[in-house]
Amino acid sequence: MIRWILIGVLSLGIAGVSVWGYQEHQDKNAILIQAENTYQRSFHELTYNIDLLHDTIGSSLAMNSSEQLSPQLAEIWRITSLAHNNVGQLPLTLIPFNKTEEFLSKMGDFSYKVAVRDLNKSPLSDEEIDTLHSLYEMSGEIEQELRRVQNMALENNLRWMDVQLALVNNDETADNTIIDGFKTVEKTVEGYSEANFNETLLGVSTAPDEGYKTLTGKEITEKEAERKIQKLLSVNGDTDITVTETGEGANVALYSGSFQEDGVSGYVDISKKGGHPFTVMVSRELNDAEISLHDALNKADEYMEEQGFSNFSLLASNQYDTVGVFHYIPEEDNVLIYPDAIQIKVALDNGDVLGFVAKDYYQNYKKREIPEPGVSEDEALKQVNPNLEIQDKHMGIIKNDMGEEILAYVFLGTLNDDTYKIFINASDGSEERVEKLKKAEMKYS
Repeated sequence: MIRWILIGVLSLGIAGVSVWGYQEHQDKNAILIQAENTYQRSFHELTYNIDLLHDTIGSSLAMNSSEQLSPQLAEIWRITSLAHNNVGQLPLTLIPFNKTEEFLSKMGDFSYKVAVRDLNKSPLSDEEIDTLHSLYEMSGEIEQELRRVQNMALENNLRWMDVQLALVNNDETADNTIIDGFKTVEKTVEGYSEANFNETLLGVSTAPDEGYKTLTGKEITEKEAERKIQKLLSVNGDTDITVTETGEGANVALYSGSFQEDGVSGYVDISKKGGHPFTVMVSRELNDAEISLHDALNKADEYMEEQGFSNFSLLASNQYDTVGVFHYIPEEDNVLIYPDAIQIKVALDNGDVLGFVAKDYYQNYKKREIPEPGVSEDEALKQVNPNLEIQDKHMGIIKNDMGEEILAYVFLGTLNDDTYKIFINASDGSEERVEKLKKAEMKYS
């Protein structure tokens, strides 16, 4: 009797494990399908937007009216932004694609600068028209190559998940039609950048990239990177960490490490030079909050000290359900340096650091000469909506719509239970931008 009971219990256990395994398999497949659909949508939207971009630039070259040309150039700026966003959603981290991304960014900057000026008083110069012609030819080359890749992908039912796997595993034998196509685009853009573009008009510096100057130390090996990643993720040596390198030609050489076990996953980017952490992300199930936002801030302060960051000011702290998010920026001569921001995310159930992002700091930090303001604080305040109740004010270095660093007066004010941050150009008193600050997220049950 006992024997049959044991057999029945064992059978039920095997059946339960089978059901669980099947469910896990189904869940994994659902995630993969969702990722594949996202990649496919982004790629086809990119191809469509490049087609549209090429046609729109061509139409602008045929126009003779400033009333029509200004909105057409604004449309070029909008489409390049969409295309740039499409590229950002594709798994191209390990492909050198920075020249193409820079091309889209600079094309957007050029079209925006021209679109917002009065073309009746200051029409397109011969150099700007030549630049538009070069942009038209360039977008046409990209359009043709992306169309070729799209046709091949559709005919052969190629999957982006296979592309991602080939990149991670550095698989030279896999069908790399998509990878080769994007590499061809990159080489084409690089060739045009060197030969056809007016670098001054596009705002592209011909000098070497001055970013990432704060990266110090010797280059670390992959084994050293793995040990640093384990420490950053607070895992032991038994945890299986997958480590990869960025592709040749990337703006900065990085090691990327990831793991997943027991319902916890983590991801880290660290620089090859010096092993500095750019990004740390940990994902796990969160329990009810046990510590206050103030206690979490102390944890974030400690983490900043551990990573060697001092002379930073807390810009903002927010609680989102059971997570605290803190933004730090460096301060020079009582001026806050917004482009060099660092973000930290702390779990409120036990105080673990779940996120750390310092890429902007490493990319943008440099020794700056703080200019003297051209208008006084009182003059700048006159440009702020008088209905706002000012709660705080300071000066800061920010980036304007052109990506240029400027000195600004920053006013924090409230209106109808909402909080806003207003940036006034300290040179001419113009309003640069207004940001509505997010409130803590509500928890619905």
